[in-house]
Amino acid sequence: MRLRVEFTTEPFDLDEAPAHAVVAREVVEAADLDAVDVGPFGNTAEGASDAVLTAVDALLRRTLAAGATRVSLQVNVIGEHGFADGEGAG
Repeated sequence: MRLRVEFTTEPFDLDEAPAHAVVAREVVEAADLDAVDVGPFGNTAEGASDAVLTAVDALLRRTLAAGATRVSLQVNVIGEHGFADGEGAG
């Protein structure tokens, strides 16, 4: 099974990346994931279920320890072509 996780950490700081945001980036970039997209207002990562779930565990533990007061995330099962279950290629 493949999973896609979308997440944000708070509080936001538009002037410089807070420590928890830097930690989040480090976690997903170091994980054994197939695709990672890190941006200022949202982040996504995809991979095998075990790799994504391991990364999510580390993400939650490390960002909260680094000062995040809120972590919002969504996990979707995706098909082989990157579409969430129930979506089509159009």
